Amino acid sequence: MSCDYGKNIRVTLFGQSHAPAVGIVLDGLPAGVRLDMEAIQAFMDRRAPGGSLTTARREADRPEILSGLADGVTCGAPLCAVIRNTDTRPGDYARLAACPRPGHADYTAWVKFGSARDVRGGGQFSARLTAPLCFGGAVALQLLAARGIRVGAHLLAVHGARDIPFDPVDPSAQLDAAARSAFPALDAAAGKAMADEIAAARAAGDSVGGLVECAAVGLPAGLGDALFGGIESRLSPILFAIPAVKGVEFGAGFESAELYGSQNNDPFYYDSTGTVKTRANRHGGILGGISSGMPLVFRLAFKPTPSIARPQQTVNLETGQNDTLTVVGRHDPCVALRAVPCVEAAAALGLLDLLADR
Repeated sequence: MSCDYGKNIRVTLFGQSHAPAVGIVLDGLPAGVRLDMEAIQAFMDRRAPGGSLTTARREADRPEILSGLADGVTCGAPLCAVIRNTDTRPGDYARLAACPRPGHADYTAWVKFGSARDVRGGGQFSARLTAPLCFGGAVALQLLAARGIRVGAHLLAVHGARDIPFDPVDPSAQLDAAARSAFPALDAAAGKAMADEIAAARAAGDSVGGLVECAAVGLPAGLGDALFGGIESRLSPILFAIPAVKGVEFGAGFESAELYGSQNNDPFYYDSTGTVKTRANRHGGILGGISSGMPLVFRLAFKPTPSIARPQQTVNLETGQNDTLTVVGRHDPCVALRAVPCVEAAAALGLLDLLADR
């Protein structure tokens, strides 16, 4: 099983949902960088659960640095951080050893690992692994900011309720607004409508999916390469590593399949500084796998949380019979809500790795 990512900045995630800890190793970071640990903690707190719309599991998510820092400054050694799991209830998952959750990795984990698999909280398939991902992303965001690059995301849609999208030509002001918002939406009314959809799903013992939109500004033109070295190819593995992601689209994405070339093509022009730009940025800042200098814009589709309180049809792997399962325990009614900083983190790590090519 691969828990590694990256060509230049190598990311390794480890741990399981109910293991003593989860963690991350970042190898290849430049030495001599002082990290703002308060800013890192604040970023991680955005992913942490809270309120009636998220899981009742409560974890402090305080990273313990095991290596890579000397007096708060990166020293060239791999940066390793662990995050303790302190609020676990393994008993909630006892029945899942025999009866896999529909829509979850329980069954495929049984096929691959058999009885050795860790069913507690989904083991290594759990979104708990996004806690150390966010630590790594928070580090990457600081290194990107030093180079004038900003990354931000918001919850674009939940079950029919929809936020206003990022301005593909210049989302800078919207990145500021998204970072300040308590609920990760650009429009307050849209945020309330999405929150209402999540609350209604929870009340019905169900769950909903969602779309998360992300943008990065300040990327230089010429980043990336053709074919397997393209930005889409390099970013997609770490984006799909976020649990529940079922689709990624860049720029106009699937909408472009419905357009004429005359509609989809972005006219080039020189701005007042002599820089080549495009007027619409339907290409999402990437042409031929290489950055154009326009903002990078992409969206991720998250499926509904498989763990729901409604009875579901499944099988019993011990008896070889059909069965019915009602999931107990603490689960998010919409994983997309807390995934917003996870998307930012994954994008930041991927972009930092790409920039190290230069």
